Amino acid sequence: MLCFSRRVVHSGKLPEIYVRKEKTLKANFLSGAKTAPELREIGAGLFAYVQHGSWGYSNAGLITSGGASLLVDTLYDLALTRSMLDEMRRATPLSSTPNIVVNTHADGDHCWGNQLVRGARIISSRSAALEMRELSPKLMATLVGTARALSRLGPARRFLASLSRIRVPRLPALAEAAEFVVECFGSFNFRGIELTQPTERFDGRLTLRVGDKTIELVEVGPAHTKGDLFVHVPSERVVFSGDILFAGSHPIMWQGPVENWIRACDRLLALDVDVIVPGHGPLTDIHGVRVTKDYWERLVVLTDRGRRAGASPQKSRGRHYKKTSAAGRSRTDSWPTWTRSGVSRTAAARVAIRSTSWR
Repeated sequence: MLCFSRRVVHSGKLPEIYVRKEKTLKANFLSGAKTAPELREIGAGLFAYVQHGSWGYSNAGLITSGGASLLVDTLYDLALTRSMLDEMRRATPLSSTPNIVVNTHADGDHCWGNQLVRGARIISSRSAALEMRELSPKLMATLVGTARALSRLGPARRFLASLSRIRVPRLPALAEAAEFVVECFGSFNFRGIELTQPTERFDGRLTLRVGDKTIELVEVGPAHTKGDLFVHVPSERVVFSGDILFAGSHPIMWQGPVENWIRACDRLLALDVDVIVPGHGPLTDIHGVRVTKDYWERLVVLTDRGRRAGASPQKSRGRHYKKTSAAGRSRTDSWPTWTRSGVSRTAAARVAIRSTSWR
């Protein structure tokens, strides 16, 4: 059996991770981060910063060579980003001031720490840079604060939720989802974050040099978001996938279409890599890409089958999570953070909505 080890640079007594071919690595995904993040060396001068948690606890990376450094993504709030940068500085002096920062997409958990790396070249796809303007940290802070206040109302929330019947907008929906919003996002501090836009944007593909390393930025969106990209380091056989991969948990599709995400998986599968740092979850390899691709392909097949059988989109999408083989449950049924599946199934229904019988 082929395997390789990647040592833990700093994480207390947590064991080494082994990435093994044809095995899925499970993440300890919880509603919040209960385990300390880990900085792992994954190649010569390459590091993965792996957080353990659910919504908002994303991964990042660091590439160093010849006195230069590139940071792959910042984190959801300033405290998390500052802690990550401090950890990286302890691991290598080359990361004290990143020369380049790459945001893999527009979600705040991959770019809202950008203000702490001002002065660096901050690069994203053009579509991601535009999408970053659509949700501000200030609005997110207001949303979470309001949800927290509503969650304390207890039974009174039912009254607020009932206001939807008389067409009072927004507040009823937030009242109904208040506890969920607090559970997912209440552990983050969005106050004081200044939205710091990329200083450089590109379309399609961009080649960078970090010391003696060639770095390829490849745009694969719209898929998870409008402007997804991955970061490939060919010499080290490593790729930072951004949120094209959620290892060991349900992916979430804010944008789509599904076919684009499947094509993005194909582009990852075409790479000659040993290590993949996903946007969320533990380190993985090509097998993790196959699992994600299979997830979306099965969803497309079952949605189309339901459409042809006359089932509603809701009923057809629900079949995706039932037993799919005589051997037992689907290999994705045990994935945690199942709450994300509702958003993804809604986005996936766009495949069916393009068919006239479901208009």
